[in-house]
Amino acid sequence: MNNRLTLAAALVVATGAASAQTTTPELVVYTYDSFASEWGPGPAIKASFEASCACTLTFVAAGDGAEVLSRLRLEGSRSPADVVVGLDSSLIPMANDSGLFAPHGQDMAALTLPIDWDDATYLPFDWGYFAFVYDTTRVETPPTSFVMLDALDYSIIIQDPRSSTPGLGLLLWIKAAFGDRSGALWDGLADQIVTVTPGWSEAYGLFIAGEADMVLSYTTSPAYHAIVEGDETKAAATFAEGHYMQIELAAQLASSDQPELAAAFMAHLLSPAVQDVIPTTNWMYPAAQSAPLPEGFAQAPERALNYPTEWIAENRQAAVDEWLAALAR
Repeated sequence: MNNRLTLAAALVVATGAASAQTTTPELVVYTYDSFASEWGPGPAIKASFEASCACTLTFVAAGDGAEVLSRLRLEGSRSPADVVVGLDSSLIPMANDSGLFAPHGQDMAALTLPIDWDDATYLPFDWGYFAFVYDTTRVETPPTSFVMLDALDYSIIIQDPRSSTPGLGLLLWIKAAFGDRSGALWDGLADQIVTVTPGWSEAYGLFIAGEADMVLSYTTSPAYHAIVEGDETKAAATFAEGHYMQIELAAQLASSDQPELAAAFMAHLLSPAVQDVIPTTNWMYPAAQSAPLPEGFAQAPERALNYPTEWIAENRQAAVDEWLAALAR
């Protein structure tokens, strides 16, 4: 009897050990809501990565880009995340201050960004330009500058810069274009703001529902309506002040318990399997373009605004303070 019990116990231990050894590893990726949605690039990326990694890729949608970083900062080294997808160039100063991210170690020779990029921690996966998107059936005279936007008094929806990367991008865009005069511009625009949403998805949804004339989005957003819906009534206003450039980034968590798998995923982000689906799922320019853009995809604006991390760090809080002051009046 004792021998049988001993044998049974040994079999249980052996079976458990074998099971532990064959458990499929999981890679946890924090990202923003629209990226992980069924119409975003997340499902296609999950399928292509899992086909080669012998792992499970789990996307965790955590709001907009700035909200994702806030969650990571709260969780610290206890975070279950291995990789974050959806930071952007305006968040680099705060991301650096967190100390949460490790060098990515990736070869960036394939990058096709319109600017040089050599950051060892943050890896670009797509990029675009902020713009105010409008409905041509409602807006007869599209503004061609921020000053004209103020004068025409169209209703607009924007995103909160404290939780949203487009929202922060708008503040930096205005700060870059107007400098010390940006506070005065916000004083004029404040009355036109219908609502301020936590993230892009909520703002764009309200715009599509007809809640405002214009919404802060991207120069490439109308391409979705034209290509997918056959709807030519959406357009992006071109501003004389130029358009602020957003570079969306991925980064590897220093606390990841799957560093090799995380590195493989980072490399996968620059592969054709990912880059070729970015234009028609995330509606942005691919960071390592290897195929022609779809017909009808928006051309980049002639004048681009892009500022270094140091400038962002110096001007971010002042830009937020000006915006808050204007909305409080």
